[in-house]
Amino acid sequence: MQGPSGPSFSLAVAGSGGAGVMTAGTLLLDAAAGAGLYGLMVRTSGPQIRGGEAAALLRLGPAPLATLSDRFEVLLAIDWQNLNRFADEIPLGPTSLLVGDSEAGDPPEALRASGARVVSFPFKQTAKEAGGAWVNMVTAGVAAGLCGVPLAALEAALASSWKRSAHALTANTEALRRGFAMATALDGAKPAPLAAASPAAVAARSSRWLISGNEATGFGALRGGVRFVAAYPITPATEVLEWMSPALTRVGGSLLQAEDELASINMIIGSSYGGVPSLTATAGPGLALMTEGIGLAVAAEIPIVIVDVMRGGPSTGIPAKSEQSDLSFAVEGLHGDAPRLVLAPNSIADCLRTSEWAVQLAEALQAPAILLTDQFMGQSRAVIDRPTHAVQPAVRLTAAPNAENYRRYADTPSGISPMAIPGNPGTTYTADGLEHTERGIPSSGAADHRRQLDKRLRKLEAHDYGARWADIEGDAELAVITFGSTTGAVREALARVAAQGLALRLVSLRLLAPLRTEALEQALAGVRQVLVVEQNHGGQLLRYLRSRCDLPGRARGLHRPGPLPLRPGELAAAFTDWAQSVGSPRSVAEANA
Repeated sequence: MQGPSGPSFSLAVAGSGGAGVMTAGTLLLDAAAGAGLYGLMVRTSGPQIRGGEAAALLRLGPAPLATLSDRFEVLLAIDWQNLNRFADEIPLGPTSLLVGDSEAGDPPEALRASGARVVSFPFKQTAKEAGGAWVNMVTAGVAAGLCGVPLAALEAALASSWKRSAHALTANTEALRRGFAMATALDGAKPAPLAAASPAAVAARSSRWLISGNEATGFGALRGGVRFVAAYPITPATEVLEWMSPALTRVGGSLLQAEDELASINMIIGSSYGGVPSLTATAGPGLALMTEGIGLAVAAEIPIVIVDVMRGGPSTGIPAKSEQSDLSFAVEGLHGDAPRLVLAPNSIADCLRTSEWAVQLAEALQAPAILLTDQFMGQSRAVIDRPTHAVQPAVRLTAAPNAENYRRYADTPSGISPMAIPGNPGTTYTADGLEHTERGIPSSGAADHRRQLDKRLRKLEAHDYGARWADIEGDAELAVITFGSTTGAVREALARVAAQGLALRLVSLRLLAPLRTEALEQALAGVRQVLVVEQNHGGQLLRYLRSRCDLPGRARGLHRPGPLPLRPGELAAAFTDWAQSVGSPRSVAEANA
């Protein structure tokens, strides 16, 4: 399968709970990174709380990868238990391989209907013959042999991660070798493996990271200056907390597991009020519980960061599947006029930069910032280039002790007023949810209310956000607008149609609120028609944009809910159909000639 820069190889490792599919997938991704390749591994599982069927979906190639491909070259099943549930998520074709254990019987009809070639290997028997090794190590060896990851890289990845006995390592290394040999000796039609990475690519592996979106989000928050986290575990955001807990202790911070989401939002408000940059991480149900606390942070102008790793909704929804369906709630879901920051990274690598930026903006503007990632980015792992930008910790405008005539909520030209640290003499003030005067004294006066509303809005709208508010690529009369994790699939689809002679412009929004309407109008200068792409049922981004600005032409939406991801092939076909329906696009330069 052709990737964003050269061929890529997609494979899935699947099985029932306890079969070790995620271990096998992670090992293969580690080995690919060690061999100089890039890769992406997406986790998927059934509706169960623990155990049950699961699959590791991998795509490997010579260039960074931000989306799954249209189909999989190989589905390798340790067993077939309930794998029919993944038939839609693991599309196969007549040239694909459907590989299973010869002792496990036939694959489900939902998978065989693809026309893929069915291959059986003695996984369990081979594991026994290797000295009692794990079955998933045999399958990892088979996977590496089929996709072209070198055996030496696979063995090195296993050795570097092994924490058990030397005897067990020897047995499982032998299992890798036997699985690899079975794959390379397979006769008949099979997908072409990846070519070996160049010596330069192998040498560059030390400058790359293997990281998940949740880990990148936590690391970006630390770089931004967060030193206190309070949160309640929830899928798919829990890994943010698991990663940050030990990391915070190494930089002098701390993490507290609260009794629920209401407690966690109030804890970080209190910590930030005390001068410590603070964060919580949750998913949609938790964000819903936090709304009153977020409103308090708006009114009291207390900087906090809320990470929402979006999942399928509403209510409990589909906890382990991805969906961009919290957008409307994030930008509009507070009572009263409550301006807040809403940001969305558009890749796993961007989770780090945008999380760091969210902390910086929250602290500088003394406002709550909601960071919208999703399960696809959060729980996926990718090989990314090591970030090279310098750390720029957040800076908060604070009041000096004994400040003369201190007014916490002074109506300044920027809308930002000095925030005192509790205990500093001469700067005492009240911070609560009541409307107030510039000194913080509760007031129901119309003039005070209007002044503070204007102040809270002005500081967000007047701020200079620079160029990071969006990624803008191309110069054509037709533009595609998107946000978040769909950006990867959109980018690859745009590259495909460009190779066929169809040029489209891309606008991937990173700052969703406050929406940079003037900057967006400039980014769309010369555009005749707009298509808005997103992964939710109601077209939330399209509705939001229409409510805030005049989009060129008759803006259309391309949207569907999760859990199925948007794939490059279907988007490329949709872009071609759309372009034909509105007229062949030209570059703006050609249009003006």
